[in-house]
Amino acid sequence: MEAAQPADRAPTDATPPDGQPPVRPGGGTPPEGQPALVAEQGEPAAAGDTPAPPAGKEKARSERSPKDMALSLLILLVPIALLLAFYRGFLGGDSPVTVDPAPALEQARSANVFPVSAPSGLGDDWRPVNARFRTEADGSTLRIGYVTPEGRGAQLVESNVPAEKLLPAELSEGRPQGAADLPGGLSWQRYTARGNEQALVLLEPNRTVIVVGDAGETELRKLATSLR
Repeated sequence: MEAAQPADRAPTDATPPDGQPPVRPGGGTPPEGQPALVAEQGEPAAAGDTPAPPAGKEKARSERSPKDMALSLLILLVPIALLLAFYRGFLGGDSPVTVDPAPALEQARSANVFPVSAPSGLGDDWRPVNARFRTEADGSTLRIGYVTPEGRGAQLVESNVPAEKLLPAELSEGRPQGAADLPGGLSWQRYTARGNEQALVLLEPNRTVIVVGDAGETELRKLATSLR
């Protein structure tokens, strides 16, 4: 026969009766009105409890003066300005690409389809930027384009294409404006041209010569009188 146990001794089996929640060892049922679970020490805080950043950093960001911003911008602009100056001053970034018109002139002379005149004595400040000779079904045409000393455009056209077809193609709605009175005894005529361009035209039996561009009349006359 077992000895009688004291009536107030807690049972060693922690298994709860059917339908009751388990009881932790050493724990008890929380008093009425208190939460059943309490966060233990060391558990991470809730997302809404993230501490705000130090006020000093936010203040430092907002206190950047216009002077600081200007200095930062200046640091960026100085290298760009130096590169641009090097490109323009040493690499000729603003200078047009020049060509040698001699091959086109030689090709036109070798074709022997019309007398070919070449500019002479214009100087290095007249920069040829294109030159070509082309033969098509209705005739052959020599073109030499220049950038003038004043930075404008002027083009020399020599062709045996019939004038009634050549002039509308080159001058658009151009109309004769009277004699140009150039030295040399040749009958040059002044013409209007497309846009703000003007032209000098020499009509001959076997060729037409046109000097056209947005250059001033003085430069166009100089190009026309340089032909030899």
